[in-house]
Amino acid sequence: MTNVAVIYYSSTGNVHRMAEAAAAAAEKAGAEVRLRRAAELAPQSAIDGNEAWAAHAAATRDVPVATLEDLEWADAVLFGTPTRFGLPAAQLKQFLDTTGGLWFRGKLINKVVSSFTSTNNVHGGQESTILALNNTFYHWGAIIVPPGFADPVQFEKANGNPYGASSVTDGVPGQVHADNLSAVAFQATRVVEIATALRTGLATA
Repeated sequence: MTNVAVIYYSSTGNVHRMAEAAAAAAEKAGAEVRLRRAAELAPQSAIDGNEAWAAHAAATRDVPVATLEDLEWADAVLFGTPTRFGLPAAQLKQFLDTTGGLWFRGKLINKVVSSFTSTNNVHGGQESTILALNNTFYHWGAIIVPPGFADPVQFEKANGNPYGASSVTDGVPGQVHADNLSAVAFQATRVVEIATALRTGLATA
């Protein structure tokens, strides 16, 4: 069985919804799945000052926090993050910055990775966020698997990002278009298929 970790950060719930859809699709595709959130770094005062942020933090407190063991365990990883000025959120970046030991020991080579994101508005930095995440994975020696335009769902009006599934929330917490959820589900399914084929091929090489 292919092991898939879905590791994400979400402040008000949009990326969380996409992560849940990705995890469900990966499980449906036959993978063993771990859904994990990046640890929160923001001060409690900032969280409490935003009603939607505080509500989401409370609602997801039981989602396990991502660890390096989750990353080492996984054959494939889907990373989700909101955009912060066209870059990944600091919470997810901080987790990635702790992976140096695994990288040094070659434990991240040939991991299959893929990324998804969410922004408040159209052209809000979706593609640059995913491309920035990918810089880390080049250093790992990972295999980046984008959704591309490999499925008709990618041509739906609300989709169209070949780098990774993305949503536009218009400032509404937890609002993710159904087509975006279908896109990230396709992306996760594709990741499982490629990771399974790669693992099988390497085992028989």
